[in-house]
Formats: sequence, structure tokens, C-alpha cells
Amino acid sequence: MSAMQKLDIAKRIQQEAGISKEAAAILLDWILEFFKTSLQKGESLNVANFGVFTVRAKAARKGRNLHTGEQVMIQPRRVVTFRASPTLKHAVNAVLAELQT
Repeated sequence: MSAMQKLDIAKRIQQEAGISKEAAAILLDWILEFFKTSLQKGESLNVANFGVFTVRAKAARKGRNLHTGEQVMIQPRRVVTFRASPTLKHAVNAVLAELQT
């Protein structure tokens, strides 16, 4: 199974919402931009029955170059994390249970 591309998501929105292809693409772009700018500001996004997107700060730390074995400093950075809601986890696992029966 391959990952859905942005175009695939827009096409699915078009089909399920019954809107034009252009409107679906604009809507998807708007939602993704909203998520991005909110996360850039450090805001968490809590989507009910789906999950929570948060930004976490990671401190500088020592690391190792896997090719040379040389020790290097990894710069501090911010990372986006996603924590799925219990509802989403249950829904995903329910499909797996159906496939196994």
C-alpha cells in the first residue's frame, strides 16, 4: 500500500464533499497552511476524535556520525509530534481486526 499524495487527498475531498477539483485543492491548501502557521507559532492543534499536534523543543546534544564514528553536536531544534486520540487508535485497529477475521 502506498502513501496518499496531496493530489490524492484533494481528489478524495472533491468526491466526498461534492465540490470542484479546484475548490478541494484550495481548501486542502488552506487547511495545511493553517496547521503550519499555527505550529510555527508554537500553538498545539487538538482535533477532536483524531489527535493532537504539538511542537516540542529539543535541546542541543552530542551525537555520532554513523559513517565516520566522529562525535558531533546536534543543534537545538523544534519538532512536530502527533499523538493519536483513543478514538482514532480504536478505529484503525478495528479495520485490522476485520481483516483478520
